[in-house]
Order: sequence, then structure tokens, then C-alpha cells
Amino acid sequence: MHHNPPVIDTLADLVRINSVNPAYEGGESEVAVVNYIREFFDRLGLPMSVQDVFPGRPNLVVRLPGQNPDRRVILEAHTDTVSVAGMSIAPFDPLIADGQLHGRGSCDTKAGLAGMMHALASLHSEGFTPPCEVWLAAVVDEEYSFRGVTKLCEGLHADAAIVAEPTELRVIVASKGVLRWKVEVTGKAAHSSKPQLGTNAITHMARLVLALEDYHRRLAEHPHPLLGPATSNVGVIHGGVQVNFVPDRCEIEIDRRLLPGEHVDNVLADYQQMIDDLAAADPGCSVWMHPPMLVDEALDTPTDSPVVALATEIASELGLDSSPAGVPFGSDASKLSRVGVPSLIFGPGSIDRAHAAIEYVEIDQVVQAAEFYREFIRRFE
Repeated sequence: MHHNPPVIDTLADLVRINSVNPAYEGGESEVAVVNYIREFFDRLGLPMSVQDVFPGRPNLVVRLPGQNPDRRVILEAHTDTVSVAGMSIAPFDPLIADGQLHGRGSCDTKAGLAGMMHALASLHSEGFTPPCEVWLAAVVDEEYSFRGVTKLCEGLHADAAIVAEPTELRVIVASKGVLRWKVEVTGKAAHSSKPQLGTNAITHMARLVLALEDYHRRLAEHPHPLLGPATSNVGVIHGGVQVNFVPDRCEIEIDRRLLPGEHVDNVLADYQQMIDDLAAADPGCSVWMHPPMLVDEALDTPTDSPVVALATEIASELGLDSSPAGVPFGSDASKLSRVGVPSLIFGPGSIDRAHAAIEYVEIDQVVQAAEFYREFIRRFE
């Protein structure tokens, strides 16, 4: 009988629990995952505390005492997943095949969470006291509005953080930020038999969307060494009421990925300038940019910082690619970084499998990730 490593048994247990973010269809509270982690560490007698984020949706912080109580390392993973809509495998059946464990959340990011749990548990069971206090922070709501990590960051001080996301075991020091907002064009309604009496909001928006496309293409001229260029996408458009009216409203939603050093105010000012430049084309239209729906700044942890130095050293010892890298997706790491905690992203699996119709993680990567987390908290001083 072939036995899985204990970390894989824990991952399978976690995948069986529905923790789809309640903002999505079929969503439930993350509390069942929190309770599972709590039982896991209750057996070991480690101290824990709960932070209420929403009613019935708490963060859990597990503490492993360190030799120096004034210094702290945080291992952070989110407990929620995206929706299971559109999946072509059973979402909560952790099937193992071809060295991979399948299921919703297996890759994003229950694999990293399981690895972090076992890193703490193994050091504790050996009676080892790490140089710094260690927190395992299991937080809610990463997949929707980042409210879990926002709560964790209140009054927080720590000397290093590793955030679990699928990075294929690369040490990630930089990630793009994200800015999302709506732009609304207001024209003038009229009957379609006399269109000259109205001002067509859709027509004006079409000109704006094409101007945006040009602008977004020009972003490619200024790449970041680890992240490449900033990018943008017009993802939603709404306009018009019925075919025999001249439409007096049209709205788009824009997703703009930010590079380190880009400031939200400056980026929005660039868009405003483009809108102003187009205004002359349709004097009857007014264009309004709504306040951002989501703002998340980029992550850019200096490669000469102690957290990066130790992480690359351990990656190298484990035979992994140890050169620091960047990713285009956002995570909880940028929030921790913004409150002064030098942060990395590191975890098993590929982001290409996250949110996918078939989500899976490579079992050997999960085992290696647990070893990486363990070594990091064992050695970070």
C-alpha cells in the first residue's frame, strides 16, 4: 500500500471542504477550513487567536513561540477559493493521479496552506524553538476584496512574511498592482427615426475604447525588469436601452495592472487627459470617471533584503531555481509590504491551474514547499 506524505493527507482534507468565497455563486463561509486548522493545532497545543473579519468569517493566527519574542515571521495563506462554476472535475474530490492532486483550491492555495501547517507542526513536534516568533495566518476573502489581510495588517509589526500562492516554487519578490474603475459616457436620448436630435453615447464610447487600445499598446515601451510592461483591459461594456432609441448612456469597466513606482493618481490623470482630448469630437457628450472599485499597489521587495537572501539560499539548497522573479497577479503580499513587512510570494503549483476548469497541484512540489517554509522559519533571525 502506497502512503501519501502527511502534508498531502492534510491537503486532501482541505480540498474536501467547500470554502468558495460567499461573494461567488455556491459560496460558503471559510469557517469550516478555519475549524479544521484549529483542530489540527489544538492536538499540538499551540496558542491560537481569532480575528473576526465578517460575521462567521474569521482569520486564524497560530503562534509558534520564538527565542526572540520581539521579532516575528509570518506565513500567510488564504482560506477562500473562487467559484466552482465551469469546472470539469468534481471540485471537492481530491483525486490523486499522475503525481497530481486535483480539486478546487488544490493549487490556489490550499497546497501552500497545508505546507505551512506542516512546517510549523514538524518544528513544534521536534521541540525546536525558532529564532523569531512565527505566525501562521490563515485569512479570509483574498479572492474577492482582500478584507482578511487588511484586518491582519491592523497594528501589525513583523520582520518577514511569506505569502502562499502558486509560484511553481519560484521566489517571487515583485508583483503587479491592480486598479479597477468605471468610465461613464452620458449623451442625449432621442427616437432612432430622428437620430440628429440625440447624442449617441455608444458612438462616443467606441472612440474612447479605440483610443484606450492605442494607449495600452504604448505601455509596452516601458517594461519592468522582472514584471514586463504595465497592461490594461477593458473587460465590461454596457450601453443603450433598446434598438429604436439613441442611447444616452454607456459604461465600461477597466482593469489596469500597475508596475512598482506607478502611482494611482498619476495613472488616473493620464486617462482623464485622454478623455479630455476626445471631448472635442462629441461636444454633446459628457464623460465621468467613477472612483476606483479596487486599488492594490505593486509589490517590490528589494532583492538585497534579508528575507530574499535567505529564501534564495534555501531554494538553491533544495535544487530549485533560486533567482528572484516577478508575477503579474496580485496577492495578499502587497498589503503586508505596504505596512512595512518585507514580503515574498512562494508556493507550489502553477497560477495557470488556479481558477481553472481542471485545478490540480503537483504532489512533489507541495512536499518541497513544506520543506522550504520549514527551513525559512527555522533559520530566519
